[in-house]
Amino acid sequence: MMVAGIGSRKGVSAGEVLAAVETALEAHGLTMTALSALATASLKQDEKAILSAGRELALPVVIVEDEALRAASSRTISRSNLSQAHAGTPSVSEASALAAAGAGAKLLGPRTVLGPVTCAIAIGGDAP
Repeated sequence: MMVAGIGSRKGVSAGEVLAAVETALEAHGLTMTALSALATASLKQDEKAILSAGRELALPVVIVEDEALRAASSRTISRSNLSQAHAGTPSVSEASALAAAGAGAKLLGPRTVLGPVTCAIAIGGDAP
């Protein structure tokens, strides 16, 4: 399972979300077809752009509950004081990707920042 975790400022566009996902995947030599899902924190569950991006890619959008987000936070690579203050995690995109990818998940690298959107790619622990 491969998950793209998304963090964003309020009011971003679906195009900005899709561009961040594509940029993050390209950084790891991957394409959109590698993804199993998008994920974000519960505080972003009403962010229309993230939900629209999931529909456009025909991928589920996993909403990560606060407890699971906090549990994955110790395994993030990036550290944002702003994210910590607002979301309770040092990286919404990284913690969301890790939590949604399941037990043993690993980040492929630090989050990618593209304007107002961050994206991190995690792969499930059961992958080769």
